Amino acid sequence: MFRLIIFAGTTEGRRLAEFCKDNCIAADVSVATEYGAKFLPDVGRVLVGRADSSDMRCILAEGHYSLAVDATHPYAREATENICAACHSTGVRYVRLLRQSSEIKGMTAESITEIVELLNSTKGNILSTLGSKSFSSLSEINERFERVWLRVLPSDSIAEECHLLGFDTNKLICEKGPFSTEQNVEHIKLSGADWLITKESGPEGGYPQKIAAAELCGIKTVTLLRPKEKGLSFDEVAELILSEKEKTK
Repeated sequence: MFRLIIFAGTTEGRRLAEFCKDNCIAADVSVATEYGAKFLPDVGRVLVGRADSSDMRCILAEGHYSLAVDATHPYAREATENICAACHSTGVRYVRLLRQSSEIKGMTAESITEIVELLNSTKGNILSTLGSKSFSSLSEINERFERVWLRVLPSDSIAEECHLLGFDTNKLICEKGPFSTEQNVEHIKLSGADWLITKESGPEGGYPQKIAAAELCGIKTVTLLRPKEKGLSFDEVAELILSEKEKTK
């Protein structure tokens, strides 16, 4: 019997779950948060909660899965490493679903540390769309209380973390994306940003719209480059799932 688990939490993960539903393929889906779970179609069990490699080994062993698809965020390196390790130890086939790339414009950086060093040599306001995991590193920016605006998910805990790290909580833009070019322009104008820092989140993550907005507003951009990795496109993963299902008939 073909048993599939999707480690999701991204648009691609949700799309793959929808593909499975449309093709009558049972699939369990693992997501880190209840927020991610509420957008999933009814295809099988939904496992909610952040899991380390030990937790994932238990999930894979108990589920007797034939295939595990890693559709986590391209910058979620720890999650991908944990899934790989769990698959290796349990003998479950692992496949990485790669997010489509976008043309990168403006300045680039290999790490958030590099971005901080760059920004500390500049003046002007900064709008960060890097997400909450970047806050600790961004707290090293000079004059962060005056300069830094953070676009974040609506959350009391995130606001508290920002306060503790010395950011001005009046400079939080609490909204859920992805955002249109027009919405990005509004946020840039609201923040008075001279700099936009972002991840290369691809079309699914609204990267082209962020760059377009920065160009319209005449501000500089710094893009955090993705970790290099190998994997398959969405269409290739979908074809593989159909093929594996056929083999078990």
